[in-house]
Amino acid sequence: MTQQFSIETVAPKIRKVTFSNPPVNVVGADTVTQLLEVLDTLSRDEQVQVVIFDSSTPGYFFNHADLAQMTELLGLKNADSTPTWIELVTRLTNAPFVSIASIRGRTRGGGDELTLAFDLRYASREQAIFSQPEVATGLIPGGGGADRLPRLLGRDRAFEAIFTGQDYDADRAERYGWVTRTLADAELDDFVNGVATRIASFDKAAVVGAKAQINRATLPPEADLRASWSELSEVTWPGFQARLPQFGTLIGQIGLDEVEKNLGEYLGMASQ
Repeated sequence: MTQQFSIETVAPKIRKVTFSNPPVNVVGADTVTQLLEVLDTLSRDEQVQVVIFDSSTPGYFFNHADLAQMTELLGLKNADSTPTWIELVTRLTNAPFVSIASIRGRTRGGGDELTLAFDLRYASREQAIFSQPEVATGLIPGGGGADRLPRLLGRDRAFEAIFTGQDYDADRAERYGWVTRTLADAELDDFVNGVATRIASFDKAAVVGAKAQINRATLPPEADLRASWSELSEVTWPGFQARLPQFGTLIGQIGLDEVEKNLGEYLGMASQ
């Protein structure tokens, strides 16, 4: 299994976790398993107060689910039969540190659902793109997208994002509330490091305590996340099965890179 995550010590209380699963940073069962191990390591370190998550794959942050691992991903469970995905996103939102996403490139589907579980999301104005493409592929969101986006965007904008499966650039994502803030790409790293340094300078008990209060006021109940996962994983989804060959043909004709770069556009074409 290829190691997809690296951990760097930025400062005594700050870590950086870099995701790399080229060529397009899809999220598979192996990604989920490895990210849980990363959370274990960071959560056990009482010194860690802020963790920055970024990507080293140009053009991609956390991308959609790996279709080659979909069956394994949907069936992945821990010892008490809790879906491993649910364990991952709930542990991430409840982690004893502040998580910051530094987003360059595309973050879609399952990758976007992971990104929504971070505490803060800062995006490159020139490079970040967001999407929940499931409905356009014949599926439904199952990893928390339909549970978290309405709380951030509002009901009607969540409908628009999920029903259309379109790509949203960083500026629109900021206006809608999808991300915390957008910045010029050249300013992103310094800004994120500045926020991390400021938070790390405060008392950890106060930071973690305030995080717990905000979580209590804003997060979807875990029961809702479990229900969404069950609704995705327990149905065959014939519409998805019918569209798969179309996507395969499209990739064969114009290449994976082109399809992934402009997935929102091509999803509309494949559905016609």
